[in-house]
Amino acid sequence: MGMENKINLFKVHMPESVLEPLKQVLFSGYIGQGIKVEEFERILGEYIGNKLVLTLNSCTSAIQLALRLCNIGVGDEVISTAMTCTATNEPILAMGAKIVWADIDPTTGNIDPKSIEKKITNKTKAIIVVHWGGYPPDLKEINEIAKQHHLKVIEDAAHAFGAEYQGLKVGNHSDFVCFSFQAIKHITTIDGGALFCKSKEDYTRGKLLRWYGINREEKGRVDFRQETDVKEFGYKFHMNDVCATIGIEQMKYIEGILTENRNNARILNESLKSNSEVELLDYKSDRVSAYWLYSIRVKNLTRFIAKLNERGIIVSQVHARNDKHTMFNDFQCELPNVDKFTSQMICIPSGWWLTKSELVRIIETINQGW
Repeated sequence: MGMENKINLFKVHMPESVLEPLKQVLFSGYIGQGIKVEEFERILGEYIGNKLVLTLNSCTSAIQLALRLCNIGVGDEVISTAMTCTATNEPILAMGAKIVWADIDPTTGNIDPKSIEKKITNKTKAIIVVHWGGYPPDLKEINEIAKQHHLKVIEDAAHAFGAEYQGLKVGNHSDFVCFSFQAIKHITTIDGGALFCKSKEDYTRGKLLRWYGINREEKGRVDFRQETDVKEFGYKFHMNDVCATIGIEQMKYIEGILTENRNNARILNESLKSNSEVELLDYKSDRVSAYWLYSIRVKNLTRFIAKLNERGIIVSQVHARNDKHTMFNDFQCELPNVDKFTSQMICIPSGWWLTKSELVRIIETINQGW
């Protein structure tokens, strides 16, 4: 089947309406971090319901900055999940810390609170959780465990912009929540991310650390350009006005994107629920997925992939389980539910770009068997 007939798993959302504001900022004489970054942060804060937001150059940077704000260092342990992009866990190595894998719930792909609790030691400093496909994990239970053991919780919500948990948008529940605006996420700033903080203290410190530790808002400097005393080293993690301008325009479309994703997921759920070869993931009524991915579990995974590829439908597991990468060899352990999940899980197209006929083609292909 020709490429023109293929149904893509991902698509970049880039409205033409971004061109005029982008042209204005490109020729404004200022393209670094400035008033557009501040505007984008205000819009994000109002949308999520948490004004303690720092825009950054990536979600990976957001995770590393969150680890830094947790004071993670050499020899500390961070409990995490292997069912994610490597970008979730490489920042732990960058901080010199050790990864302790918790197992997952095989009905959702999300980290299992019971497994987390079993993995806590006196060296544990933080827990990283991932919203697989955009579906929130058990945030209440996880934060209760963390509070009991005096640990910090970092949410990698790269898949979950606009998702909701117990009546609040993701971005309000844990110590730190990290979002991605990378190319194929719900909205893109070309590359970019954001870190939402629970405490004003963490926000204030993070604001310094995202740009070398320099206080860019310090009053009374004789030389407006030259920094004064830098008390703590930081990073070059900030966002610029060019990316922020794209983000500002993208936010005008986010509700429509989420609505289309969720409507398509609802149709897929209804159409596939009677297929004995397909197992839908188990989503609870107290949370709403952003459906960046629509994942199912199937029998005979290899045959399933071949059948859909034959029909021009692009499918993928998207992320390889992290614990099998050589760079994580020192942290090997048994993860039976990750084994179970990855032996059957596949992601199929479900996003806002699908036409009705493409959605029908996906459903008919799967229900015809493989």
